[in-house]
Amino acid sequence: MRQINVRVYDLADTPPREEQLAWLLAACASDKSPVDPKALEMAACRIIDNSAVAMAAINVGSVAAARAEALAHPRDNGASLYGLSPLVAVHCEWAAWANATAVRELDFHDSFFGADVAHTGDTMSGVIAVAQQMGCSGKALAKGILTAYEIHIALAHNIPLAASKLDHPGHIVPAVVCGAGAMLDLSTETIFQAVQHGVHVSATTGQARRGTITSWKANAPGHVSMLAIHALDRAMRGERSPGPIYEGDHGFLAAYVKENPDGYTVNLPEEGEPKRMILETYTKEHAAGYHGQVPIDLAFKMRNKLDRLDEIKSIVLKTKWKTHVMMGAGAGDKTKWDPKASRETLDHSAMYCFAVALEDGTWHHENSYTPERAQRPDTVALWRKVTTVEDAEWTRRYDEPVPLDKDHGMRAVVTYRDGTVIEDEMAVPNAHPRGARPFGPKEYEQKFRTLTDEIIEKDEVDRFVNLANALGDLTVDEVKELLPVMPREHIVNGSRDNKGIF
Repeated sequence: MRQINVRVYDLADTPPREEQLAWLLAACASDKSPVDPKALEMAACRIIDNSAVAMAAINVGSVAAARAEALAHPRDNGASLYGLSPLVAVHCEWAAWANATAVRELDFHDSFFGADVAHTGDTMSGVIAVAQQMGCSGKALAKGILTAYEIHIALAHNIPLAASKLDHPGHIVPAVVCGAGAMLDLSTETIFQAVQHGVHVSATTGQARRGTITSWKANAPGHVSMLAIHALDRAMRGERSPGPIYEGDHGFLAAYVKENPDGYTVNLPEEGEPKRMILETYTKEHAAGYHGQVPIDLAFKMRNKLDRLDEIKSIVLKTKWKTHVMMGAGAGDKTKWDPKASRETLDHSAMYCFAVALEDGTWHHENSYTPERAQRPDTVALWRKVTTVEDAEWTRRYDEPVPLDKDHGMRAVVTYRDGTVIEDEMAVPNAHPRGARPFGPKEYEQKFRTLTDEIIEKDEVDRFVNLANALGDLTVDEVKELLPVMPREHIVNGSRDNKGIF
């Protein structure tokens, strides 16, 4: 890997474009590097993972609404939508909108943690949609997916968006541009112009994840994927875009990102080096924010030690700063203990995750969040006894190591009214590469089969899994058939409706 320093320059000191980050990202995308077999295998796993959580969310309101919007934009030989036959094709940017919404809705797919968080699988819907519309092979699609992951991680690793009150999907735009550009074998110049356009329009506010949290959290990756596809289309027509988009004194860093006098370091592969960064990411076993994975698994681990739940006086989760502030008491958000809160709030409450997992010993992407479940009196009583505190050592164990070595854990201190204290801890979730049950191809397939049970017929499950696992060898027609299908009559908004403007 090579290290690239990116910072803001005065106009008179603008570096040559070949030294600008947007050009270097584009050059990485257009590089003819070989595909690493392990990375290819993981790309197939992530197609299965994304499809699992998308199909599980197929009739959720935000997903149905996005699908209805997409169906208002039909196109012969376009891109397909989750659940529907590939014969029901729409414009690829609208397929990206609908499919990325379905993938993101349950907050149940892969993650990366550097200076910024990244749900790296959010890049795939846009790349797959372009592949289907443009007639790409599986080999080309694999190249596109791995490039999108590489760029997304390179940016999220050291350029923080959340610290500047921006929403983290901003980095998805250049990732999708570079992934689709690599897949289409476009020139460095074309991808460069598209990156500059895409980054220029990519910033959205972090309010998406604070205060009133709504279905926009699911829509956000699809929105920026649409922007990326438009940027690439415009660049392919020969149009140029504002620059230098990162280094300019009125550019992305200067306008939006917290100033760093030393600049930011972006790590990119050397010329000809395979793109392997997908192997630095990991998925979720449970439908909750990533910082909720350990609270759930730790509660499972402690269940046999913790009877008499009604006699518990307090539960203190000693954890890292990020968990405390994003999903814990440090957020200063009382709705994280509110039984009438939205699902989007509950799945970002470490206190709720721990309490329900402790009571139930299981976690379900729907049943664990129903109003009936959240409002159970015994649950509310236990839940409101749970809090978080920041522990400096857990923060250090998260902040200092390289991404795969970061600990995401906590120590739970349970105090009973009679003075009994029971403690236990967990460093990483069970499904993490360093966890008790790391996810591999079999686990990804099982996740798909479990989440689609009673949704998709077995023959279709087998067809899809076999196709995804053959990613690198798929024909153009097989890429068009890559998404799983279910009976149309079981899909809410499976046909175009008359609501809205479209």
